[in-house]
Amino acid sequence: MRFVFLDFEASGLHRDSWPIEVGLAWIADGAIRVEASLIRPDPDWPIAAWSAESAAVHGIPLAELATAPPAGAVAGRFAALMSDALVLSDAPEFDQRWLDRLLATLPEPPAIILRDFDAETHGAFTAHALDAVYEQLNLIRAPHRAGPDAARLAKAWLAGSRR
Repeated sequence: MRFVFLDFEASGLHRDSWPIEVGLAWIADGAIRVEASLIRPDPDWPIAAWSAESAAVHGIPLAELATAPPAGAVAGRFAALMSDALVLSDAPEFDQRWLDRLLATLPEPPAIILRDFDAETHGAFTAHALDAVYEQLNLIRAPHRAGPDAARLAKAWLAGSRR
């Protein structure tokens, strides 16, 4: 089974918020691979869903998104990277909503269901390996950027798989 670790940064945390950055990470030949992209908001996404509080956390100004790739292009590229993979998130309730919103920009959106990182980790590793997973997570603070946050999860998974 191929695992892909996903993270989003978003315009806010409320129901009508939308993704502004997506990051994926996976393990290939013992190394972490990362893809990330800012996302230009789709014209159908409500600009009123922009939160200054969220921007203060991730540090991505709204103006920077004007030159980002369009949501549909990002959706197509990242959907291809997730095909035939078990996609894990440490915040699946939020990330699923943003993933669904991003994929909805495609003419035929694929159905990608996120799995909970913690639940999958507890099912995949022994107690000794779980210690390595969570020790690794504690070593690296979440930087609140999608690529590095996804890579953080992949590094933790890799640490567990080496025990």
